[in-house]
Amino acid sequence: MSDSSKSNAMWGGRFAAGPDAIMEAINASIDFDKRMARQDIEGSRAHAAMLAEQGIISSSDADAIREGLLTVLSEIEAGDFPFSRALEDIHMNVEARLKELVGEPAGRLHTGRSRNDQVATDFKLWTRDQYDAALAGLDALIAALLDQAEAGADWIMPGFTHLQTAQPVTWGHHMMAYVEMFARDRSRFSDARARMNESPLGAAALAGTSFPIDRDMTARALGFDRPAANSLDAVSDRDFALEFLSCASICATHLSRFAEELVIWSSAQFRFVTLSDRFSTGSSIMPQKKNPDAAELVRAKVGRINGALVGLLTVMKGLPLAYSKDMQEDKEQVFDAADSLMLALAAMTGMVGDMAANTDALRAAASSGFSTATDLADWLVRELGMPFRDAHHVTGALVKLAEDKGCDLPDLTLAEMHSVHGAITEAVFDVLGVDNSVASRTSYGGTAPDQVRAQIARWRSGA
Repeated sequence: MSDSSKSNAMWGGRFAAGPDAIMEAINASIDFDKRMARQDIEGSRAHAAMLAEQGIISSSDADAIREGLLTVLSEIEAGDFPFSRALEDIHMNVEARLKELVGEPAGRLHTGRSRNDQVATDFKLWTRDQYDAALAGLDALIAALLDQAEAGADWIMPGFTHLQTAQPVTWGHHMMAYVEMFARDRSRFSDARARMNESPLGAAALAGTSFPIDRDMTARALGFDRPAANSLDAVSDRDFALEFLSCASICATHLSRFAEELVIWSSAQFRFVTLSDRFSTGSSIMPQKKNPDAAELVRAKVGRINGALVGLLTVMKGLPLAYSKDMQEDKEQVFDAADSLMLALAAMTGMVGDMAANTDALRAAASSGFSTATDLADWLVRELGMPFRDAHHVTGALVKLAEDKGCDLPDLTLAEMHSVHGAITEAVFDVLGVDNSVASRTSYGGTAPDQVRAQIARWRSGA
């Protein structure tokens, strides 16, 4: 066997051409970075216009470049563009096609910039679009939750700790908890978007350029607030991607927590909610089953998104300034995480909009498990002047009595309560019902229906 044949056998059938094929495969990024074609062309058009404005290239060359780039974009959007792995990435693919279309002027486009600042700009533009998409997705989800909260501001349901009945709350209060949670996600995305909105374009390879470029002009044209202030940092920075993944991971965690509740609530054992057929599937063998598959898949997405964050943090942790080829590994993880997050947000918004609460089951569950025990303890403190620790002990004894009798606290007679503490009066029954319990929780942020409606009104007014 010849050395060449031995080499081919070692590399395997996919890389029959030997080391050259291996290098092309590991070096090329066009298979995934072609997703940034629109951003790449947008950045190049801004750069060409600036070069002409500064007298670095002629207006006629700039016009040819602009028209050629529009043709390339239309070919890509129509699916007629022949992407080439041999040209490595989206930047070289676009430039090569531009040269075919307009000839010599295409060669002037790269004046005053490098692929380093070009890719940083493209990736920032693409990621900024994902920030905007996440913000829109969260707005839609929050709106769906507000609708649910408004409809059920006074529906009684159990509140849980340790997944055990703790105190009665309202459906609206529970929905508004997720409004607050997803609003924090929205704030994180918005804050990170503002911080990342600096243009790397014009930083060139790492040191800037000797051409008299106008970085403020290109920054404005691309919707950035300002040019990045340090050329080394501009081409090295991937914080914008890391922050996107960090925000996405926290948001996906919240989506997963809510999805877990929907899985539990829609089970035959709970029957708190019914998910629509649009977001459920049947079993291939058990005809009675209605599986909350959309919720389960939303719950799973956090694994992919968290993995993307850890992956990119690991890529970046040991890189010296400025650019290293390792940074080519930044995009696939962000692309996948963005896709996963947008899908999860859309699915959760659909489920929330369609789900129907079973108010009878919610009330029955809230009325069980001694959910008004805290109300009883509070009454003992408030009405009898009892120290809370003593009230806690008396309430525990009453719970034990009710448990032994197989009833709930409101079902005990006054005489039975007197067997535990003789000072209890008939007035105690005014606080033991679940409706009385939730109505009494009037502190700011509490579960009382009036408080819930006030919070809804605050959100709807944009305050």
